[in-house]
Formats: sequence, C-alpha cells, structure tokens
Amino acid sequence: MKRYRHYNKGTAIILSCFGSVIEQDKYFDFEAYVKESFPEIPVFTAFSSKMVIKGLAKEGKVYKNLPQVMADVDMEGYKRYIVVSVNIFPTDEHEVLIRMVKGFRQFSLANIRYTNALLTKTKETSNYLNFLDAKIRENTPQSINLYIIHGVPVLNLAGLESVRYTAKFLELINERNLTCSLEGEFPFFAIKDAIKRQILKITQGSMDIKVNIIPVLLVSGNHYDKDMREIADEVAEYANADIVSPVNADAKFNFLGQREVREIFKDAIAVEIKKLGLN
Repeated sequence: MKRYRHYNKGTAIILSCFGSVIEQDKYFDFEAYVKESFPEIPVFTAFSSKMVIKGLAKEGKVYKNLPQVMADVDMEGYKRYIVVSVNIFPTDEHEVLIRMVKGFRQFSLANIRYTNALLTKTKETSNYLNFLDAKIRENTPQSINLYIIHGVPVLNLAGLESVRYTAKFLELINERNLTCSLEGEFPFFAIKDAIKRQILKITQGSMDIKVNIIPVLLVSGNHYDKDMREIADEVAEYANADIVSPVNADAKFNFLGQREVREIFKDAIAVEIKKLGLN
C-alpha cells in the first residue's frame, strides 16, 4: 500500500490533558517526567478545554487540542502512537478521547492505542486512595478529611462508577472521611448542612480537631483558588478547617505532582507499549 510508505517513524506518546489557565506548567512538568521515563519515544501534549486554549491564546500562548495533535503526529509519519488519558476519572473527558481515537482509526494507517484514566482499575485505585488518606493523616491522625470531587452534572454518564467507588471507599476506610462534589453527585451546596452536622457530631464544637479540605483535582487551577477556598472558608465558620497541605513540594495540593499518581500513569503507558509488541 503506497500510503503506508509515508509512515516511516516509530512510536509516539500523546498526553491528552484538560488544561488550566493558571496551572498549565503542571502539565508540562508531567510531560518532562514522561519524557524522562520513556527517553526513546517522542512525547506530545494536547489540551481539550477550548476555554483554556482560547484564554491562553490571548496571552500569546498557542496550544492544540487532541485532534490537531493527532493529525500532526500522523502527518509526521508515526506508525504507532499512544494517547494518554491524563484524567482522574473515566468520565466525559475520557469518553471524548475514546471517540476521537476511534475516529482517527477509521482513516489513519497508524496503530493508535489509548490508556485508562487514573482511577479506573480497582486495585490501583484502592491502593492509591489508601496511600493518600494515610499520607494526609500522618501528622493529624484524628483529623476529619473532607474530599471534594469535581464530579459531572449528569447522572447517566459512563465512568460514574469510578467516582462512586472512590467516594464510598474513602468513607469506608475511615469513619472521619466525608465526601461531596462541586457539581456532581451530592454537591456541597446541596448537602452542606448535612456535612456540618457530621463534622459537629465529631468535633462537638472543639477547634482542636482539624478538618482537611481535600481537592480531588489533577492540578490546582481555578477550582482550587475559587471553589475550594470558598468551601474551606465556609466550613471554617464552625470548625478548624482549611485546604490540606500538599503531599509533595508543590505550593498547592494537587494530584498530578504526586509521585504515586505519576507512576500509575507511567505504568499505564508501559502496558500499552507492551501491547504494541515493543519492549
């Protein structure tokens, strides 16, 4: 087939990220980590949020979405490429990624694969959540941990089982763990009175017990600065509450900067490389 002669390069990795107007560097730090982990494979990065892409374009920063980057990689002649789902849950952003990959498979001669989102497999998810909760409790074992999941605004979306499993697992491993969302199932604005009752039941009004507000966010962008701060301030009206300290050297708590999270993504890439028949 004459068309296939133009596919004269080996394997590439494409990181498919949502993007952030104020924390875009977090993604490029992760890109550097992936390049270091797979030094023989070129790494490209795409962003799915048009709002972020347009917002950063006003600052003279030009980024591309996944179809554009896949087209570039295909045009450069890569025979194989792996699209990495840089998402916490396999919900809407992950589903869009799958549709894009399947679409490109219809006309590209390249072998295109994609990875799972971060919290997809039960064993990896359980181990990571156990680690995270224990890490946060190292210095304050009796603290109340309020995990805020971003969530999705509809209840019939693929991938919601991952969100539900995460929330239920966290609540089961410690009776002082609470969960809610920003705009998904059990949103804070709708159940904040119930959360207040649960916190006061434990603290009895004492300010000695710390309440950690834990953003279940990949990077610490606008949701961190606005929504998480508002929730922390509201809970602080009746308890000793604040946004949790980072578990790494970052200034703000986030998932993507954590070594354990990066290793899960790295292992997922390695699995797809192996499926391509490569060492």
